[in-house]
Amino acid sequence: MTALPEFGDDPFAAFLEWFDAAKLTEPSDPNAFTLATAAANGRPGARIVLLKGMDEPGTLDRGFVFFTNMQSRKGEDLRENPQAAMLFHWKSKNRQVRIEGQVRPATGAEADDYFASRLRVSRLGAWASQQSRRLIARPVLEAKLAEMEAKYPDNDIPRPPDWGGYRIVPTQFEFWQDMPFRLHDRTVYTRDTKEWSRGKLYP
Repeated sequence: MTALPEFGDDPFAAFLEWFDAAKLTEPSDPNAFTLATAAANGRPGARIVLLKGMDEPGTLDRGFVFFTNMQSRKGEDLRENPQAAMLFHWKSKNRQVRIEGQVRPATGAEADDYFASRLRVSRLGAWASQQSRRLIARPVLEAKLAEMEAKYPDNDIPRPPDWGGYRIVPTQFEFWQDMPFRLHDRTVYTRDTKEWSRGKLYP
């Protein structure tokens, strides 16, 4: 039988251990995760986004940060229902991590810093794209991008007012490890106020 993974009391430390291992073996975007949201009417939505930040130990409301157009479908869902689920799937390691939690806006400074680090065309694209809105034809987007290139000819491109970040503050983690005969190992952490408790789930 394959050896079972070991877990301590801190789910963030466990996540970092698995994340660092995935960086060594995952062929593309180990920071990619499925973000699941739901509107106030219960309509669910899911998409792949990239993890761009994780708070240090001791940080108040410690969580995971990603960035997007806040007028997008996911932004609308999070305004109506500020809860989300994250799913990391690292096929190279036969592992998954599921995280559920409350969602809060990232700070403007965090959004500014990350936006400034993006490639020039990506920053211009944030101005050109009305994310999740109906696009009549691709040339419309391309024309808007050309307009933004003319408007901002150098590298000084401000962050659009509707582009920012979100912080998912976990209330639950589940670490899933593939095991022989589908007898998978599932370790769950749940939070009661500020304390985490750890347990196991049946496969």
